[in-house]
Amino acid sequence: MAQVQFSTRETKNLNVVAIGGGTGLSTLLRGLKEFVGRKIISEEFTGNNLAESFSLNPLSAIVTVTDDGGSSGRLRDELNMLPPGDIRNCMVALSEDSNLLSRLFQHRFGGNGELGGHSFGNLFLAALTEVSGGDFVEAIRHASEVLAIKGKIFPATDQDVRLVAEMTDGCVVRGESNITAANSIIKNLRLEPDYCMPLPDAIRAIELADIITLGPGSLFTSLLPPLLVTGVASAIGASKAVKVFICNLMTQPGETDNFTSAEHLVKVKEYAPDIDFDCIIVNSRRISAEQAVIYAAQGARQIGLGDSLSPVLRGKSIELVRADLLEDGAKVRHKPEKLAQVVLNCALKVQTEKIVL
Repeated sequence: MAQVQFSTRETKNLNVVAIGGGTGLSTLLRGLKEFVGRKIISEEFTGNNLAESFSLNPLSAIVTVTDDGGSSGRLRDELNMLPPGDIRNCMVALSEDSNLLSRLFQHRFGGNGELGGHSFGNLFLAALTEVSGGDFVEAIRHASEVLAIKGKIFPATDQDVRLVAEMTDGCVVRGESNITAANSIIKNLRLEPDYCMPLPDAIRAIELADIITLGPGSLFTSLLPPLLVTGVASAIGASKAVKVFICNLMTQPGETDNFTSAEHLVKVKEYAPDIDFDCIIVNSRRISAEQAVIYAAQGARQIGLGDSLSPVLRGKSIELVRADLLEDGAKVRHKPEKLAQVVLNCALKVQTEKIVL
């Protein structure tokens, strides 16, 4: 990794790029948002005279666009637009107003009519796309201004791409929702068309990044798809940023059955060999017995407690970071503030070790 140079007494403004999709990405963004524009003095470095403080610039999120189910799938098919759901969740996570506007964007219509199941935010983005002459990226920009978000959101590509999986039994399944429902082991994953270009602004954000995160999120349907977009993985690999992989809390039935934290990372490396992660973050607190029973009935189990990264660490420089990341509540979820703090501590530690004084 290239050395990071700055004086011991100045505040360094850090650029963070978060990549993924689903609830995992929005959870991380919600936590990181609280550090934007704030002076950060990590407990890891207080008193060692290496760096006085850091501050986060507005965040950048690169979001998967392969969703084809629910409200997003309906709008995608009916209006020939990119799926808005994950984009909407990220906008709400980064919004200044966490009350009325964000609640409005997340509001989902009831009933059995044509509006039933649609969220207002999805419909708003669909309307803005039509008003913008079919330009979904421009619609995202306008919607972001309405919500006054603390950052920029980029779809992984602005092309109409579909997820295709070849299963170990030889079947080929097309479409993210069908892959999730197949409940079969995925042998190979690709995008269709396989050659699709990222947004130049997204690549520029990666080039300027000081910290790049991948995860948490569904490995095959949220994390890998953005890396399959032409040029994204190679740009991340060439970036001088600290690269952080955030492991999921639970395995996912039919996708990551019996996966350890190490196997999650190995699978990412299989599809994106150019990326060398500096840190992998895993949860260290055991879920409750009640939660374990509920999730076991769904075919999921907790990961990341006793896993070893030795096969992955061999010949590589990567740090395994364990921390209590659980949100209190019935569902097993990351706590946004805890996750963001651990990500920053991990990244700042790696950066500080590379400082040239």
